Order: sequence, then C-alpha cells, then structure tokens
Amino acid sequence: KKNYNQIYDIPTTGHKDKAQAQAFVDTWIWDTRAEEGFNEITRPKDAKFTTQVIALISGLKHVLGKSSSLAYLVSMTLRITEIHRILKPTGSFYLHCDPTASHYLKLVLDAIFLPQGGEFQNELVWSYKSGGASPKRFARKHDIIFFYTKSKKWKFNPQKEKSYMMYKYGFKKSNFQVDEETGLQYSMVYARDVLEIPAVGSDTAERLGYPTQKPEALLEKIIAASSDEGDVVLDAYCGCGTTVAVAEKLKRNWIGIDITYQSISLILSRLENEIGNGIISNINLHGIPRDMESVKALINKKDDRLRKEFEKWAVLTYTNNRAIINDTKGADKGIDGIAYFATGENATAKIVFQVKSGNVSRGDIAKLNSDRIREDAELAVLITFKHPTAPMKTEAVATGIYEYQIKGVNATRNYQRVQIVTISEIVEENRRMELMLSFEVAKKAINTAPKTQDQSALNLDIDED
Repeated sequence: KKNYNQIYDIPTTGHKDKAQAQAFVDTWIWDTRAEEGFNEITRPKDAKFTTQVIALISGLKHVLGKSSSLAYLVSMTLRITEIHRILKPTGSFYLHCDPTASHYLKLVLDAIFLPQGGEFQNELVWSYKSGGASPKRFARKHDIIFFYTKSKKWKFNPQKEKSYMMYKYGFKKSNFQVDEETGLQYSMVYARDVLEIPAVGSDTAERLGYPTQKPEALLEKIIAASSDEGDVVLDAYCGCGTTVAVAEKLKRNWIGIDITYQSISLILSRLENEIGNGIISNINLHGIPRDMESVKALINKKDDRLRKEFEKWAVLTYTNNRAIINDTKGADKGIDGIAYFATGENATAKIVFQVKSGNVSRGDIAKLNSDRIREDAELAVLITFKHPTAPMKTEAVATGIYEYQIKGVNATRNYQRVQIVTISEIVEENRRMELMLSFEVAKKAINTAPKTQDQSALNLDIDED
C-alpha cells in the first residue's frame, strides 16, 4: 500500500497502533521484527541462506534504507527460503505480485532458487480489464506471477486456450470450433505466458469482498498445470481461500496458512458453501483454540498483530463463522462484531457482540446495552473469558426481553436483550448462537439499511453488492 514514488524514502517511526490495520490488508513497517529478520539473513548462524541471498539483502539496505519496502522483502525472503526447503525436488513455485515490487522479488527468487539447482521458467502476465484508468498514464491492467522450479526436472501438464481466427486465407471452416457465446471460430493451442482472465469484479458470483481475491480460473490453470490429483498444494498466504477451494475441487491435497482467524473462518464458510457441510470434518485445523489453556495462550500473545485474534475467534466461533468482524481498533465504539437474522420475508434485525478477556462488571452490561440501542440492534451478546458476577446477570435481565417470531411457525421465542456467554461455555459446552445467521442475510441488511453516520463508521468486511 506504499506509494511507489516514495519507495526510496525512509519513513519516520509512527505511533499508530498496528492492530488498527484491517484484517485483509498487508501493511509493513520497519520495526524490531524487521530488524531481527534482517540480522537473521545477513548474520546467519547456519547454512540456511545462500551467499547470494545474504549479499542481496545486505545491498538492498543501502538502496531502500530501513523502509517498509525492505521490511516486506526481508519477510518474503525468510518465508520463501522455508518454502523452498520443503518443496519437493520436482515441485513448482508460483509467486503473485503487482509491478510495484516484482523487480525486487525476482532478484530474491533468483538468489534463492538458482544457486541451489532451481530454474526460472516463466514470468506470467495476468491480464484483466476491470478497475479504473488514469488520463496521465497507460491503464494498469496486469499483475505478475513468477514461476520457478526447484530442479531441472519438474511436473508440468500443458494447458490449452482458445485461439480465435478469422475464416480467411484458405483456412477450412472444419478446422475450427465455434464459440457459442461469440459465434467466432477458434482452435485450441498451448497457453501463452499471458493469461487473459477477468478479475473478481463486484458483479462476480464468486466474490467474497476480500480486496486481493484472485479468480478461481487463474488458480485452476496454475494448479492443473503443475500438479496431478492427489498431489499437495501449499498456499502460505491463503487469504480468503481461493487456492484451497480450487485445490479441493481439483482433488488435490492442500495446506493453507494465514495469520488471522478471520481468514480461516472465511475459508471454512466458503468450503461449506461450495463443497458441502461434510468437508469440515475432513479438515485438520492447527493453531485454533481447542481448550481453555489454548484460549489463555491466544489471549496472552505478545505479537501486536494478534491482539484482536481472540475477539475474532470468540465472535466467529460462537456464531458458526456467520458474524461480521468490526476490525478497527479504537473506533469500534464498543462493538467487536455484528450479525443479522431474518425477521420476515424482506426484513432483518441486528445483533451486536462485545468480547472481554479481562475483568468484567455490572457497568459493562449497562454500557453494552447503551451501545445496542445506539446501533439500533435488537440483541447484544457479551462474550467474556471471566465468569459473570451476580450483579451482571441481574443487569442483563433488566435490559428487557425481545420477542422473536419463529419463521414459518405460529410461535414466538423470548430472548434477553443483552445476553452473557462465557468462553468456557463456547469451548467446553460447545454453546453456539441459536438464531439462524448468514452472510446472505447480512448482505441484504447492509444494502437496504440507510447509510447513517454510525453505520458507515464500522469497518465491515463484507461484499458491498
């Protein structure tokens, strides 16, 4: 997200809380972590890094200074080195980037792969037409994908694409097929290194609202080219899970990694929607709390990037991954998540969530009820690590009752306006939200609700169309 024209500047150290960064936006800063990574590479304690990598990163410090750009390259160098280590000798590696940093990343890849017997195979150009254009330059309509192999022997399944031809100059019509959509004639030829695949637009059915989401067609071509059924596909920055979803559909084994539970939650929901409910039972989840001790470990994480992960995990787990996380720390107005439920054929109601890992008191209930009223929500839920006190329970009862009309049945059910749920109930008793929640209901609510000042202040990670 750094202005390319400022790439050589050395930014001053700011005091902005890094936890304010949106869950799905890569932000980089030169900090203690970047300094440690730089020293790990340039002052190695073992033979993990090639001499070319050490020289490259040392030299880039003179070019870029202690900047966010160098912090990014240090992070990528550490991780690509590890990915190269575990890659099969016949394995392939693809790295996607935009032109802002592609030239630096190719140097990093050359320094890692080539001295160890690997080869550069392609600079793939992913070309698309969506997005805006500037009257001051050519429209920026492509990203770069570098394709490397670990050795001189690798797996590759040639891909075919349509080549449209005019019926002219002696060509026989029988040599070509006819595109049913365009009526044009075409033949199938080996795919070029320019992949003309539409980006995930606002009107695309597969869109999840994730800012860097890739189209499934792009991943299908890459995975089909460099793997067979039963092979393992690893995406170390799996985001909203396009690689994972495509690998599953193409009958590959897969591993996805991401730093935020919000990402993992989104992928689980995506797989349920696209593959079916049974898929979840076949997935091994690591790093996600399974007992109270692991919950404590998550709460006590010192990494500032993970400070909100406990809140995300609690809200999303309790709502079966159907809530929307409010990801702006400090500006959340006491709301950590929002969910919607249907109250009629074209009507929805809102639930707000707040998560507490420390001490709680009666005042927290009163404040949450005030936040509920301000947000025009019917219900509010306090998820707390520590057990509620008797005055808290009394205050919750005093907030009143919401009468919910059960859809399709001439019956109602009463819910306290403010409810208290403990982490131990979620983990040890598997307690979950009873009301039917869904992203689809949430989308409709966002689109039909008036754009009030309070609503626009919330940072909702949801498809806006």
